[in-house]
Amino acid sequence: MKILSLKLDDEIFDETEDITSKLKIARNRYINEAVNIYNLFNKRRLLKKQLLEESKLTGKDAMEVLHEFEKLMDEN
Repeated sequence: MKILSLKLDDEIFDETEDITSKLKIARNRYINEAVNIYNLFNKRRLLKKQLLEESKLTGKDAMEVLHEFEKLMDEN
């Protein structure tokens, strides 16, 4: 486990304190879970971006192959 110093805006800190007291969980646990969820969200967002970029690349190649097949069909 890593130790770090964290600066939170006063409003975020107050809201976090309110929620953790109501949930009866430690602030540290709450922040760890929040960062974990945010990491999952961003991993999915990055994967979506990568898939869209790769899809565009393969789409161009697929269209070229389709045109080649159409040429072959027209020749027959």
